[in-house]
Amino acid sequence: MRPATINKLCCPFDKADLNLTTTSTEVDGNVLEGFFTCSSCNRVYPIVRGVPIMNPDEYREFKLEQPILEKYAKQLNGAVSEDFRLIPNTEKSLE
Repeated sequence: MRPATINKLCCPFDKADLNLTTTSTEVDGNVLEGFFTCSSCNRVYPIVRGVPIMNPDEYREFKLEQPILEKYAKQLNGAVSEDFRLIPNTEKSLE
């Protein structure tokens, strides 16, 4: 995914700005892996092999995306995904 394309994307649900977290890039700066988070609704959209998964909720499969989100647990700062939205992990905060 090219950096110029990233600046043109918004949340498909509420059209808010997205925050990018990159975990892997190519030599030329293209993003291979990472995820977007919506600044308004806290939805998370993974980027797999340079392709963002940004379908509306009704066309997404949480069971398919869950392993990807678990892979990025450290970058999500302990937040967990529920219905494609990030929520703080209350179990971690109770410890």
